Amino acid sequence: MPITKQLYELQELDIEIEHARQDIDQKTGRLGKRDALDIAQNLLSSEQKNLEELKHRRREAEAELDDSLSKVKAVEEQLYGGKINNPKELSNLQHEANTLKGIGDQLETKALEIIESVEEAEQNLAIATADYKKLEEEWQQQQKQLAGDIETLNKTLAGLTEKRRQLVAQIEPTAVDLYERVRQQKKHAVAKVEQGICRACQISLSASILQKARGGQPVQCGSCGRILFIS
Repeated sequence: MPITKQLYELQELDIEIEHARQDIDQKTGRLGKRDALDIAQNLLSSEQKNLEELKHRRREAEAELDDSLSKVKAVEEQLYGGKINNPKELSNLQHEANTLKGIGDQLETKALEIIESVEEAEQNLAIATADYKKLEEEWQQQQKQLAGDIETLNKTLAGLTEKRRQLVAQIEPTAVDLYERVRQQKKHAVAKVEQGICRACQISLSASILQKARGGQPVQCGSCGRILFIS
């Protein structure tokens, strides 16, 4: 097999190896990343905290309402108990009872509003919990898939690396050295020749260069320096 064809095949292997490594790096970078899940978890925590605060406010409002009702009951017992006959005292008690009832109505309205807020917060928490569980399940499946993909890619990479080692062993060391030197300077060390043109730099090649390249020995393009390959 001509050396240039071997070098071209080596380049094809190197391209596959590079792609495999890039895929591994990309998938490895996604392992453990849980941005969307963290956002959902933060929202869930926020909803839990909001619900706890509202429940605390509800308990306080209910306690205030119970205290107000107790005061109204105590005043009404005095008002209608028959023990007080003084008109002025009765009038004052009636005024106090009315005032306490007004306060009680306000406290009851406040308590009802808080109860509605609690119910709404409970619904929001249920939605946030369901969303988080769904995202967590999807994330776990994604992580499992990524781990499997990485394992497969590592096996593929190992196979390609071994195949490269075997191919390098078949190529003349001086040709491999040239390939590696050019490869350090250029992304691709080997360029195809089609219709007398180097497809890497699009420059027409001289007849003497083409003749040497057809012989299968490594010949570099006078313009870009790549090794020329005529299939």
